[in-house]
Amino acid sequence: MLIVDSQVHIWAANTPERPWPPVQPGQPEAHKPEPITRDILLHEMAVAGVDRAVLVSPVFEGVRNDVVIAAAQAYPDRFAVMARIDPEAPASREMIPTLLRQPGLLGLRFTFHRPMQRRLLTTGQIDWLWPQAEQEDLSIMLLVRHSDLHIVDRIAGRHPGLKLVIDHLGLTEGKNEEAFREFGKLLPLAKRANVGVKASCLPLFTTDAYPYRWLHPYLRQVYDTFGPKRIFWGSDLSRLPCSYRQSVTMFTEEMAWLHGDDLEWIMGRGLCQWIGWETS
Repeated sequence: MLIVDSQVHIWAANTPERPWPPVQPGQPEAHKPEPITRDILLHEMAVAGVDRAVLVSPVFEGVRNDVVIAAAQAYPDRFAVMARIDPEAPASREMIPTLLRQPGLLGLRFTFHRPMQRRLLTTGQIDWLWPQAEQEDLSIMLLVRHSDLHIVDRIAGRHPGLKLVIDHLGLTEGKNEEAFREFGKLLPLAKRANVGVKASCLPLFTTDAYPYRWLHPYLRQVYDTFGPKRIFWGSDLSRLPCSYRQSVTMFTEEMAWLHGDDLEWIMGRGLCQWIGWETS
């Protein structure tokens, strides 16, 4: 079975030669004391039994894609990239076709759950992007609060050719009931055939221990509404409270109702088809 991680951050150290931007209020600090590099990730993937990974530059590095693109170009059969762009920079509107010519780059990723970025979504300042991405057949991954998912629903309805993926099932903060209190707002998006969801980073949002059975009923609801072809397993490795291998086996060994072709779709086949990552 092909196992493809829908989100992993790798990054380089903060150095004078390659400095990170200053930490802004409300912005996250580094997930780990030391960077997760391309080579470290390859080792972790071998141990966990993960074949491929979609790479995303972390927010704390700033709006840059050099590390992730270099990894994807060095290992095109192992890595692909969802790039970051600055949606407020005028130049971003012109750079998407150029980005798409970068080998290994298959889409874009945005985080709209923090106040400074959220306003771009809620006020429509990012609306220039949707028709352009639809025209370019560009997949977009979004981290959006449950309370803002009605905006994504509206975008998906206006642009049926635009492929959107909701990261982390729309979870952004808290644990257990606090994290999932508005979870029901995710499920109506299943009516949009152009919306998928990443079942990623989930152990972070519960106080339960492996195999995280507290999460399983929510995953079953997502499975029953979206179906296996629009659910994409992922780890968000740098924020996991468990081992990389456990983030895999939680799905492959601990859910009796998830098996066969459906499991294969969720663990990698569906993501590759969605973002156009060939699996020959």
